[in-house]
Amino acid sequence: MAKPLEKEFQYYLDHQDELVAQYGGKYIVIIDEKVIGEYDSELEAVTETEKSHELGTFFVIKCEAGSDSYTQIFHSRVAFV
Repeated sequence: MAKPLEKEFQYYLDHQDELVAQYGGKYIVIIDEKVIGEYDSELEAVTETEKSHELGTFFVIKCEAGSDSYTQIFHSRVAFV
């Protein structure tokens, strides 16, 4: 079973260089292997897209070169007593 939005993420990875050349620095919205919008902020991208598409059916990402645009590191906090 495919993971939600896996196809859209793979499309971004496969076309990242050309997408960065066209939309560099913008937040893009991808549905079904197609960019349907470009925005200046993530909030704007989600807010505008959810007017016509259900949440969870579209992929939003900041279009930048390299893996930093889609990689996040989370550090857990440890309390020392």
